[in-house]
Amino acid sequence: MTTPLIGWQSTDPVPDGHRFNDYLHVQNGRLYLADLDLAALYEEGGHGLGPLSSPLELVYLPIIKDKIAQLQAVFDKAISATGYAGAFHYAYASKANAAEEVIRTTLAAGAHHEMSSNIDVNIAKLMIAQGLLQPDKMIIANGFKGAGSPYAANLLRLKQKHNNLIPVLEDLSEISPFLGAGVPFEVGLRYKSYSPNTEEIAEGTADSRFGFSRQDLWKAADYISAAPNLSLKMLHVMVGGQITDVEAFIGRLRPGMVLYAQLKRRFPTLSIFNFGGGVPVQLTLDFAFDYNEFATKLLQAMQAVCAEYQVAVPDIMGEMGRYTTAEHGAHLFQIVTAKENNSPTPWYILNGSVMSSFPDVWALGELFIVLPLNHLDQPFQQVQLGGITCDSDDIYPPKKNPATLYLPVETEGLHIGFFGIGAYQEMLGGARGSKHCVLPEADELVVQGYDAESGRFQFRIIAGQSTAEVLANLGYHVRGAGWVLCGTIASEKRANLVGESVRGGGEISERQGSAAVFLFKKSCFSGGEKGGSGSSQWQQQE
Repeated sequence: MTTPLIGWQSTDPVPDGHRFNDYLHVQNGRLYLADLDLAALYEEGGHGLGPLSSPLELVYLPIIKDKIAQLQAVFDKAISATGYAGAFHYAYASKANAAEEVIRTTLAAGAHHEMSSNIDVNIAKLMIAQGLLQPDKMIIANGFKGAGSPYAANLLRLKQKHNNLIPVLEDLSEISPFLGAGVPFEVGLRYKSYSPNTEEIAEGTADSRFGFSRQDLWKAADYISAAPNLSLKMLHVMVGGQITDVEAFIGRLRPGMVLYAQLKRRFPTLSIFNFGGGVPVQLTLDFAFDYNEFATKLLQAMQAVCAEYQVAVPDIMGEMGRYTTAEHGAHLFQIVTAKENNSPTPWYILNGSVMSSFPDVWALGELFIVLPLNHLDQPFQQVQLGGITCDSDDIYPPKKNPATLYLPVETEGLHIGFFGIGAYQEMLGGARGSKHCVLPEADELVVQGYDAESGRFQFRIIAGQSTAEVLANLGYHVRGAGWVLCGTIASEKRANLVGESVRGGGEISERQGSAAVFLFKKSCFSGGEKGGSGSSQWQQQE
């Protein structure tokens, strides 16, 4: 079994100009993410910002635009080459990363929008109100939405604002809220196919809580066909994630293709085959997947099945979550000390936590790319990484999936980055929430864009958690007669507000890190707002 490549795999310095992947390369002993010199973020005046704090979350939004454009181009090319009579629809699976800047970027790049929960509906409404989620874009509503659920009720309200809404049903109990809505709905049905099985009999016994069995799916399709306001639009067939064998991927999808063709013969309104996502993305440097081959073989397989059943080919949809966002995110740390400790390989201790920053490392043994930001022109050695928590599982590479990690021998001022972590990690770790061993959330640097002509970036800095915010999340009250901590206000506003009264009867009494602290009288909680909310401004690099 080949050991996954999670970084540089030699004791030699990295050659100048070496390219690790499409976005990471070395120049003069420093690591660049696209055109961004990462080490400069920690230098005086670097990019007009530095030195920034460490740890630091990095969001590079242009990569999201690149990923969407690249896969759309792959399918456009395959459609042309195969003479496929349908279209390809790229949808972003928002559960991978629901941050505002991410959703905004995917919509601006032309993606349709997929969601899976009640609060997702509110996000969609905000995007509609801002003109970002246009009427021609489909909203695909996955997730459990049974009768009487807040999610189902919220979807009915969303339909009034956005007609192009397709609830994907996966249980018979989910039909009734839309049947009684009094307005027309196009709906989808999800097939219980999340498994490695490629035969109908095996799919039927798959152990999955998602989707309909084949028998119940036909029953649901009949109910929908008989309903005066419902029509069947989509078949959803999700078969897994990070499947890097193209033949295996297509093989898993083939029973769903056959089911689509069978349904199409009885229900002519059916027109979209949604393979649900799962297109793999690079998390380690040995990653290999031929997207062109996948798109071509997927379309050819669908053409063959539809020809056999003498039905028109459908439009194809993919819901891309990890693929869209993984590579746009990085988390940067500083090595604060190195310990030999009679260990087989030395320990490099970083100034944060692996297990709370990347839950998949601890829970699943997931591997991500780790590279130094500086000293790449110096000798390397094999090391282990440890977080600053007092937890024996706060290590990298993880116990569940050992791999070899090399970092520079020189640790003075050494900064490192975890790359490919933009999908799921922050959402699973709880954005703005309480972390393991009470570590605060790091500052976040959002790179909105880059002007190649001027060589300037557009940045946004989102302040991390202050000590006061961490304590407030855990329910701790600030000492003092009758005052409790209940909110923060952004740093750019605090200078003009310290000591002044604010709406609701409170005042800003102190500064804590990057935020000022709201203290309100307990009596204020009987009405009005409890506190403020942080914000930040776009700033152009000087």
